[in-house]
Amino acid sequence: MIDQKLAFKFNWGLFIAILAVSIIGVICINSANHGRTESFFRDLYIKQVYWILLGLGAMLIALAIDCREFSRHAYTIYGITVLALIYVLGAGDSVSGAKRWIHVGSFSLQVSEFAKIALILALAKYFGSGKIQGQYSFRDLWIPALLTGIIVMLIAVQPDLGTAIMIFLIFLVFITAIEIHGVFLTKLFGTGVFLIPLLWFFLKDYQKRRVMTLFNPEIDPLGAGYHAIQSKIAIGSGGFGGKGLFMGTQSRLNFLPEKHTDFIFSVLAEETGFIGVIVLLSLYLFILLKGLSIAFHARDRFSLFLALGIVSSISFYVLFNIGMTVGLFPITGLPLPLVSYGGSSLVTNFFALGLLLNIGMRRMAL
Repeated sequence: MIDQKLAFKFNWGLFIAILAVSIIGVICINSANHGRTESFFRDLYIKQVYWILLGLGAMLIALAIDCREFSRHAYTIYGITVLALIYVLGAGDSVSGAKRWIHVGSFSLQVSEFAKIALILALAKYFGSGKIQGQYSFRDLWIPALLTGIIVMLIAVQPDLGTAIMIFLIFLVFITAIEIHGVFLTKLFGTGVFLIPLLWFFLKDYQKRRVMTLFNPEIDPLGAGYHAIQSKIAIGSGGFGGKGLFMGTQSRLNFLPEKHTDFIFSVLAEETGFIGVIVLLSLYLFILLKGLSIAFHARDRFSLFLALGIVSSISFYVLFNIGMTVGLFPITGLPLPLVSYGGSSLVTNFFALGLLLNIGMRRMAL
């Protein structure tokens, strides 16, 4: 249970900002599917409200348990997650050629979303209980590299390359944050940059087309470049004040694909314009800055790395989702945190942000 003294240290500003972003998501999902004939799509915003309530329950669990308990069981949580990812590859639900979901009753859970938190917990455990003084060497990094590599591999073969890349970037944030010799860090990142072109040979044909149309969507305007073109049209047509809720032509006329998930930001930009975009980005910036403040004032190294991992995860997803919709990054199917429709993503983010609130609430505790 949450100690009454700790409750007074609860960061209400951060909590309200999280709720505000979630409410914006519900409004955008409702607007994106307004007027559609299929009842399934019309009711998605109601389901999103249910997911928010479930997410608040997950946040309460994250708040009620001392972070030291998560540290003690971090490797166990990681191991269970790896087993779940293996199960997905063998017996998971296949949708559009990808095996990413486990069917539990009437729900479908995307295990890769929970894998992010499991890996962050494991890496925070390793680096939090590692060296207090002195710099890390290559020999010290093979264990966290192995922990990350297993998760990345199991997610990449689903295939879910976007999530795999996000998880690898989170690992790089941990590497950057620890005490490591500058020359070794430069060599490490240099090697990574050198190896990136080799990924081309491991991409599937549709993934290669997405990369090629990133630089020139017009070469395949009705195929791989269609999503990017329609998204940029929607965002650009929003102007300063937007067309108004339920008035976005790109979404209402179904030109904009995946408008309640991958391209929810395009719906927001078209219907609320520059003003709505600034409001959403300001809320995200507030959440991330509060998260960094909590990380830098954490009571121990585990809490520091855990908070840093959570903040970096949210940051990367916001950056790459919005960058994808404006044509800066290839279309990867990454959700916009707390806004895109999806139960697994929403509940996971609420739980992660609950851990962040927990760290801030207990940072002065002994």
